[in-house]
Amino acid sequence: MRGLLRSLLPTLLLLLQPWETQFQFAGPRCRTGPLDLVFVVDSSRSVRPFEFETMRQFLVGLLRSLDVGPNATRVGVIQYSSQVQRVFPLGAFSRREDMERAIWALVPLAQGTMTGLAIQYAMNVAFSVGEGARPPEERVPRVAVIVTDGRPQDRVAEVAAQARARGIEIYAVGVQRADVGSLRAMASPPLDEHVFLVESFDLIREFGLQFQGRLCRKDLCAEGGHGCQHQCVSAPGTFHCACNPGYQLAADNKSCSAVDHCSFGNHSCQHECVSTFGGPRCRCREGHDLLPDGRSCQARDLCNGVDHGCEFQCVSEGLSYRCLCPEGRQLQADGKSCNRCREGHVDLVLLVDGSKSVRPQNFELVKRFVNQIVDFLDVSPEGTRVGLVQFSSRVRTEFPLGRYGTAAEVKQAVLAVEYMERGTMTGLALRHMVEHSFSEAQGARPRSLNVPRVGLVFTDGRSQDDISVWAARAKEEGIVMYAVGVGKAVEEELREIASEPAELHVSYSPDFSTMTHLLENLKGSICPGKETKAYKG
Repeated sequence: MRGLLRSLLPTLLLLLQPWETQFQFAGPRCRTGPLDLVFVVDSSRSVRPFEFETMRQFLVGLLRSLDVGPNATRVGVIQYSSQVQRVFPLGAFSRREDMERAIWALVPLAQGTMTGLAIQYAMNVAFSVGEGARPPEERVPRVAVIVTDGRPQDRVAEVAAQARARGIEIYAVGVQRADVGSLRAMASPPLDEHVFLVESFDLIREFGLQFQGRLCRKDLCAEGGHGCQHQCVSAPGTFHCACNPGYQLAADNKSCSAVDHCSFGNHSCQHECVSTFGGPRCRCREGHDLLPDGRSCQARDLCNGVDHGCEFQCVSEGLSYRCLCPEGRQLQADGKSCNRCREGHVDLVLLVDGSKSVRPQNFELVKRFVNQIVDFLDVSPEGTRVGLVQFSSRVRTEFPLGRYGTAAEVKQAVLAVEYMERGTMTGLALRHMVEHSFSEAQGARPRSLNVPRVGLVFTDGRSQDDISVWAARAKEEGIVMYAVGVGKAVEEELREIASEPAELHVSYSPDFSTMTHLLENLKGSICPGKETKAYKG
């Protein structure tokens, strides 16, 4: 108990002292003229309770030094951690007493430190006309004061540059553990006037005095003689030049030159970059279309636009297309039809996702889907053998390859499978399949008989463990892998699980109720054979 009292004593003493004795900003009230001022306050978990109280009292003390009013200084406050919370917007209060009351009621968020997210919010929301900021044509200075004690957990340089380009003057105040590099990346030039680093929250009063002094200086843009080619951005006691969209500030910090956005090398265009005043724009080569992400290009899908006549599958390749046949079936001389699948034997193991995201009613649809696959197989001890494994947070062999000799027996066993729920450990399931499911002890035929081994993984979501090692191992062991995804299944994981080419071994359906359309692809694919051949159209 004594230790607890000793740790709380500094906080209690700080709270018992009236704020006037702690943060008195000397001099008469600052008459700045119209000003829109937003405080961006770090309330992450690293800010201890008594430090947050000091910051709160600092804000209240600074408010009392300002000429607050609808036609003078408008004040807004936001706090942030892993999220951004509006305490009150610029247009909320015209009386200082109401602002102080809102600050005293502030409850810290106590999470991470997403400073870039807070700057984005200030730029797009806090300084908007809807939140009380005056319209740009009134040329009322916009000032943001960021007070933080740590290193941002997201990027700040780019969003801070955007905010400054929109005419927001940024003061970066770092306390105690703050990262100086991040402060400099956020603040407006000149940095020696906009970056403040104090050793503790108790010393934050020094920043308040300097900040108050700067607010009371002259509007240098209004006095002329600034030499800015495009725009002069006024700030209390200083100014800086800015350029119109599509231009960048030259080395003299006054003149502007057109921006070649493509020369920066970070446009990420897959094919070609075109520089415009609004920024870089991506363009695709002939025979390709730009995807919605504005960067990637996709070969124009001729398969949807021409009567290709492919019996099994058509793959578009820009200005041409090709027909594909499934494994075990060869493309005929017409380049479109496939010969029939030759008779053969297959050892097929189905890995079925039984995680809680599937849900019971959908799991029943999955079992019905599995039985539809069984219907087109020649199930027998000498023909196709079928095994079933269910996985969630653990793996369970429902029945091995050697247990059932007819399709009817397999289908009855599938219907009897009970839903497991829990997580999605796809990597664990792949390991179980490689190490156990295709063993002779579980009914797989000896490798010397050259019976094809096929694995089919059915999943509806992202794996909670690593799949890369055992997905690669399965293919190294000669297992032909198919991946069927539904709903929130991740395409990258499906491709990593499946054998090449992906277009023949990966299937996807957005909904459980519509996945029966995948059957035709699987029916043509799960067939003994050595390779797939293609035709260029």
